[in-house]
Amino acid sequence: MTRLYGAIQPADSVSLSTRTHGAVFNLEYSPDGSVLTVACEQTEVLLFDPISSKHIKTLSEAHEDCVNNIRFLDNRLFATCSDDTTIALWDLRKLNTKVCTLHGHTSWVKNIEYDTNTRLLVTSGFDGNVIIWDTNRCTEDGCPHRKFFHTRFLMRMRLTPDCSKMLISTSSGYLLILHDLDLNKSLEVGSYPILRARRTTSSSDITSSGSSGPRAVGSPCHQSNSGPLSEKTLSRPSQREGGSPRNSLEVLTPEVPGERDRGNCITSLQLHPKGWATLLRCSSNTDDQEWTCVYEFQEGAPVRPVSPRCSLRLTHCIEEANVGRGYIKELCFSPDGRMISSPHGFGIRLLGFDAHCSELVDCLPREASPLREIRSLYSHNDVVLTTKFSPTHCQIASGCLSGRVSLYQPKF
Repeated sequence: MTRLYGAIQPADSVSLSTRTHGAVFNLEYSPDGSVLTVACEQTEVLLFDPISSKHIKTLSEAHEDCVNNIRFLDNRLFATCSDDTTIALWDLRKLNTKVCTLHGHTSWVKNIEYDTNTRLLVTSGFDGNVIIWDTNRCTEDGCPHRKFFHTRFLMRMRLTPDCSKMLISTSSGYLLILHDLDLNKSLEVGSYPILRARRTTSSSDITSSGSSGPRAVGSPCHQSNSGPLSEKTLSRPSQREGGSPRNSLEVLTPEVPGERDRGNCITSLQLHPKGWATLLRCSSNTDDQEWTCVYEFQEGAPVRPVSPRCSLRLTHCIEEANVGRGYIKELCFSPDGRMISSPHGFGIRLLGFDAHCSELVDCLPREASPLREIRSLYSHNDVVLTTKFSPTHCQIASGCLSGRVSLYQPKF
């Protein structure tokens, strides 16, 4: 597969007819790879057959504002979310009407996650809320829902593949991790005083213990308890020793290359398909630098027993083109987790942890190392905002600001 992806040429791209629908904000394949959905700026969702490149259908009024994210629940059901503050459920077998519309957010809804074991839909928006929807009891009027978590400056929320953790990124540069996740346990909205947030470790931090103090913007956290979190509550070992409750919170300031004190906004957040790492796209507060960073999840005892657990370590990074300022660029892992596809100017870059596209666990560096560029593919005439690997075929899709979608696959 590495050789196949490395052999793809920009001339091999196929353009899908989407120019009249505004910018492409998100791309999503069905789990069986038979359908490619396109979330558009101008209220529409487009559906294509990615193998034949044929247009299937346009959901011309999927929402009343731009469509931000699409998530398949299985091979036929999918959900969309929008700046109109709603989530819509759709069935591929009956696309003339929505299954239902979900109301609960008070601002733009930005991303959707799904727990296949409990069939709970999880959404987050710029109102700072993470909301749980019970699709087991879905009717044409909607689904029962409850507010699960709230934080200021929320940008993106993701679940690990086994749904044992929830990660939340913020525009203030914090990364929040809820450990030993229990989505059935509601967290009432309360507030904490400023928390001490730790910077993620690099290899040098393992021998020299430095802990960053609170950032000037303050902690973004609002959760159920009435008092401040103790270091024991934030420590992962205390969970495993049988004391602390589920959904314990950890607040991190991810280590980002460049000047340490400039502050960063975490605009995009993805997780390794095997749950080994998280992938962040970060931009500086002054908007003059942009980075793609990979952080390994660390297990075991903390570096310092008296300090909060720091679960992430920066392993790889690369500086990005920093064009299209103000727009979020959505990057992704390949299905096997060996490669990253990242928007880069008017195209995409395929990146690996080493030149051979080895598994992350087989090439973990002692110190943060550059991601290796495997292939650059430029076929757009505007800034690329999103990219996605097919889950079943050797194919990559990318979408840009002017509305074009390109499919890349090797020719034989």
